[in-house]
Amino acid sequence: MSHKLDGLVHTQMAVAVSSGSSNCECYGNVRGTPARRRRRVFVQTETGCVLGMDLDRSDNAHTVKRRLQLALNVPTDERSLTFGDVILKNDLSAIQNDSQLLLTKNVMHRSLSTPCLSPTGRNLQQRDQSGPIEILGCSSHCARTKELVKVIMKAIKNGVDPIPVHGGLGGAYYFRNSRAECVAIVKPTDEEPFAPNNPKGFVGKALGQPGLKPSVRVGETGFREVAAYLLDYDQFANVPPTVLVKVTHSIFNVNDDVNGNNFQSRKNVSKIASLQQFIPHDFDASDHGPSSFPVATVHRIGILDVRIFNTDRHAGNLLVQKHNRVGGLCQMELIPIDHGLCLPESLEDPYFEWIHWPQASIPFSEDELEYIKNLDPVCDSDMLRKELPMIREACLRVLVLCTIFLKEAASFGLCLSEIGEMMSREFSRQEEQPSELEVVCIEAKRMIANSDMSVFEAKSGEDYMFDIDTEDLEGDLFPQMSMDFLNKGLFCSGSRGASGHYPLSKLDENFGEIEVDVTDWPNQDLFQITPKSSKSPKKTDLVGGRSHRLQSGAGTVSGIRSSANEQLPNTTSFVKLADMSKEEWILFLEKFKELLYPAFANHRSSSTGQIQRQRLGTSCQF
Repeated sequence: MSHKLDGLVHTQMAVAVSSGSSNCECYGNVRGTPARRRRRVFVQTETGCVLGMDLDRSDNAHTVKRRLQLALNVPTDERSLTFGDVILKNDLSAIQNDSQLLLTKNVMHRSLSTPCLSPTGRNLQQRDQSGPIEILGCSSHCARTKELVKVIMKAIKNGVDPIPVHGGLGGAYYFRNSRAECVAIVKPTDEEPFAPNNPKGFVGKALGQPGLKPSVRVGETGFREVAAYLLDYDQFANVPPTVLVKVTHSIFNVNDDVNGNNFQSRKNVSKIASLQQFIPHDFDASDHGPSSFPVATVHRIGILDVRIFNTDRHAGNLLVQKHNRVGGLCQMELIPIDHGLCLPESLEDPYFEWIHWPQASIPFSEDELEYIKNLDPVCDSDMLRKELPMIREACLRVLVLCTIFLKEAASFGLCLSEIGEMMSREFSRQEEQPSELEVVCIEAKRMIANSDMSVFEAKSGEDYMFDIDTEDLEGDLFPQMSMDFLNKGLFCSGSRGASGHYPLSKLDENFGEIEVDVTDWPNQDLFQITPKSSKSPKKTDLVGGRSHRLQSGAGTVSGIRSSANEQLPNTTSFVKLADMSKEEWILFLEKFKELLYPAFANHRSSSTGQIQRQRLGTSCQF
């Protein structure tokens, strides 16, 4: 083996830097019983290298970075270790088991009180004792995927290897069972569009930078796929089981220029990836007219899309299964997939394929209204914080906002198409116009800006915003939300208690967006956004295939290294939610809810007799 190749394998393979064991779920290798419980974490560099390690009480961010430097030979001097919105420094007590950490090129303030302790050589020489597939987080939601992983592991031992998916912008792989049938699709986070190891030529950004959608960062679509599954309670919308995994195999792509190595032959590399059950199907919704789709199925998928603010619900990620019934009739069933572009960090233009389907204009059923009524965004946020601790607070704010909007709209009597229209932007005179939802948010923020904030100025010393140059964050990273807020009736009461609250992310890049100062927004004729007759570009089909569809004879994109800054146009950002403090966010939601019913009434009156509005909307098939 050449020196360069050996270096790359050493860099890419997950290396255990502690002799302790963890209690996460592993397959393909049996561990001994741990002498004491430790927290296992997975540290990923901005180029995609993954290192699994066990933390003990003496560990801090400096020792973790030192281990990462010695084990993977990566620079750490001018980089910060981050956990979602939080920059990690001395205290790692808030890190949960199976958490995913990211080493990024951010300004790092070294603490003079904590030395950089080096791990022992004995620990560095031990390779990761976990199996080829390790599930990140083992809750009750993973029961089905645990069995699926066992099936995949058995197949790999029998010589049935995964195969790459040739369509799409990002890297994806079909994992199979012992009969060579596809049972799962795996999408590595470092092979997403614009990520360092993207196999289709769409490279140019590091993990954590703005991605295909400005408000969704590179490397963060995987946990969004999992979030959509977790939020689909009782499989209401039929999202396939999805988990995050650390998976090791030789099939994965490593670009030649990553880490300065020349990848000359296939060796095992470890990746952080989403793993989703593969659903056999007959075709997708783009191959069939929507008239035969059941109303209830369309409604349920639409309800999920509204909750998670799906920016990419195109027909290609709605799989169709045909079920023969007595009398020769066929029953169609839709399966929604590819939710990596949901829960953005700020409001932008969503894309809802179903918005003009006839089913979307039919009122919700009593069962659907009851389901919507029982949704609790506070409990949803708590659940996602527990299951996906790396999720950013800005994403959770979008979830809370959209769930409130959905609940109030359904209570007012709006149908699914009306709700989608109010969330979608218009395109007039070659410019994007804010959606009616965004206009309500802009007015709510203007009301806050003009209100007396003296009650909050007394707490001006508290900074809950994520600042890359701040000093150590001491104390509880998750202050509890005021119970007064919950008692105001903004959410339906739930038995799971109040919400926790993370420090918020102040994005360190402008995402190429145009900022709008809400204090300058005119407040007259607030809700007078009337339908305009303007031609809208069709959805952009950026891919040659669907991730869940088996393809044959499709070639890969080779010899292309497209600049990430040249792929998509800039997107206007009319309103952001992450720039508000905790107190401002509470007041904002109060004002937001007050403004909703006038907006609903105006939309209904202005849309009477109007033709269907045309939307800008862009879609990016993975």
